[in-house]
Amino acid sequence: MYNVEADGLIKRYGANEALGGVSFRVGAGEIFGVIGPDGAGKTSMFRILTTLILPDGGSARVLGMDVVRNYRDIRTRIGYMPGRFSLYQDLSVEENIHFFATLFGTSFEENYGMVKDIYSHLEPFRKRKAGALSGGMKQKLALSCALIHKPEVLFLDEPTTGVDPVSRKEFWTMLGRLRDQGLSIIVSTPYMDEATLCDRIALIRKGRFLDTDTPSGIISKFTLPLFAVSGQHMPSLLRDIRRIPNVLSCFAFGDRHHVVLEDRGLSTEAYADALGTALYAMGHTDVVIERISPCVEDCYMYLDTLEERS
Repeated sequence: MYNVEADGLIKRYGANEALGGVSFRVGAGEIFGVIGPDGAGKTSMFRILTTLILPDGGSARVLGMDVVRNYRDIRTRIGYMPGRFSLYQDLSVEENIHFFATLFGTSFEENYGMVKDIYSHLEPFRKRKAGALSGGMKQKLALSCALIHKPEVLFLDEPTTGVDPVSRKEFWTMLGRLRDQGLSIIVSTPYMDEATLCDRIALIRKGRFLDTDTPSGIISKFTLPLFAVSGQHMPSLLRDIRRIPNVLSCFAFGDRHHVVLEDRGLSTEAYADALGTALYAMGHTDVVIERISPCVEDCYMYLDTLEERS
């Protein structure tokens, strides 16, 4: 049995369709990542799965229970960390944890083993009000409160947004330990680099999944020629690359542009020469062109381009 199952989930807000028929499965001891930008439908999906809103179509089950009919039972067996910090900011760290333990009919002492690795970071600040914590410490406190009743499934909606890189790394290390204890974790994030930290991922765009697979599985499906191009005039370079007929997609990636070309069975040198010649004719005489391997973000951007054109 899967711990989380969704079949054709649909959610609408007036004329806006937030979810357009999402389906997936999550097993025990698995981190399932939902990867996509703001407005893609991630939060609506999480709110349905955590029984906070009703779907307009499709069905979902958590621990074998229907999210509509069995919402009371589901709420006692899951942990949920929403995107916005939602704890009581005027209460101290330890007061928040004790309060949430009481809500679930347990105690901090009884379930300390579940949160001790996370709480060890918070203990020096246990008397500090939650509102006075740093972003990273707020996230650790929210995670502790979501775990204090020993849930079987953990839902994390963009838990590292706005958190510094060190705290993000620590947070994902903690998630890995929880996964190793058998906890099912569903996490959403707009950060493509976090996709590789998940066991499986779904790439979401405008309420629909573009692909669902392991990170390496999604990358292995990308077989088109991919190049990184840089030069002195990057904005005009981006516009001109997109005008070249055999360019399928091009987007800015840090200090370079990632360019996907039609597969014509050519060598790397031939592709680079053709691209360089086309750009030289447009007045770009200083470009650097390099063949590169794809990452999850390249896969997402290419699939997004295909979806936009369809």
